[in-house]
Amino acid sequence: MLDLLGKALILAIIILLPLLGVTMIVSVLISIVQAATQIQEMTLTFIPKLFITLGMMLLAGPWIMRTLITFTTEVIKSIPSLIH
Repeated sequence: MLDLLGKALILAIIILLPLLGVTMIVSVLISIVQAATQIQEMTLTFIPKLFITLGMMLLAGPWIMRTLITFTTEVIKSIPSLIH
């Protein structure tokens, strides 16, 4: 059971890594621009990160779904071995 939990945690990290990585890079770039121009507008940081995250979800969505479906199928197939 703990093995399954560990696999689920690693899968969650692998799935979220592209989304969070790109969002973090965009956040750093926006922070650099804000520091250079001294514009401290909150929407300047929120809107680009929102669009980048949505874009990454559209690009990575099929891969994420395939990965989750594969994991779910493996979990369902392993239910009999978990009962023993």
